[in-house]
Amino acid sequence: MSRATLLRAAAAAGVLLTAIAGCTTEDLKNLNVNQVLDTASRLSQGTQEPTEQQEADIGRQWAATLTGAAPLVHDAEIERYVNRVGLWVALQSERPNLPWRFGVLDDADINAFAAPGGYVFVTRGLLQHLHSEGELAGVLGHEVAHVVRKHQLHAVQRATGMSNLADLVSQHVQTPTGVTGAVSDRLLSGFKEVMSRGLDRGDELEADRMGVVLAARAGYNPYGLPAVLQMLQSLNPQDASLALMFATHPSPGARLDALERLMDQRFDIYAGQAENIDRFRNVMRQFSVPAPAVRARGTT
Repeated sequence: MSRATLLRAAAAAGVLLTAIAGCTTEDLKNLNVNQVLDTASRLSQGTQEPTEQQEADIGRQWAATLTGAAPLVHDAEIERYVNRVGLWVALQSERPNLPWRFGVLDDADINAFAAPGGYVFVTRGLLQHLHSEGELAGVLGHEVAHVVRKHQLHAVQRATGMSNLADLVSQHVQTPTGVTGAVSDRLLSGFKEVMSRGLDRGDELEADRMGVVLAARAGYNPYGLPAVLQMLQSLNPQDASLALMFATHPSPGARLDALERLMDQRFDIYAGQAENIDRFRNVMRQFSVPAPAVRARGTT
């Protein structure tokens, strides 16, 4: 993992933008994610999952433990902006009432991360390669989908051999604010393994599909996420700042192919929705840290 990257307890999500991305159409409000997404992978029938409080406890501990080497950027305006966009996208999901928190990690690597309970992060390196708020919404929608579908929790269960994570957690919770003792080490070990190896290919492709839907529901052009994947595809895959992203995700080309099959003109009706390029540029102009130099394919 790049410099033990990720997760710090981010500041509470900001107030919802009053005029973000315009209003959705009646058709969009009725757009059913479950009609667009494949059925999410589930654990065996007898497995009880953690409560939302336990999920938040796990995510909070992971955030507090693993983010020391990659703190949040020292830019309050950027943090507020990403929180506002992220919260608006998350409110379109099936779990709008989670205590969502969004942040920008001060890391030149190009990546984004999510942890249970509503923690979502993008790196400075990724943010500075985006071109619009619509692209940011697509990226955040992808990460929100991981949380909504509990992809990380399920992956940790598989990695650690825990058949019933909820029971194991509940037996070792000593305070209302965290998980302690030996189970903590086991959970953290499982999380580190997931972060270094990545989620299942199916989880990543599902998060892409759901991210497109959430962005569209939020009033954004749903082609923002495909645009980000095209940007990633154009970069030099040997660049160190892309190492973890490419090691833990399907190739951008494969992800684009999967999205093309899903979207297939069905989302063209929403292609005129907001991208908010000027607003994104105005906020990014205040971002004091210079963008990292990442070479395109074929350059030296």
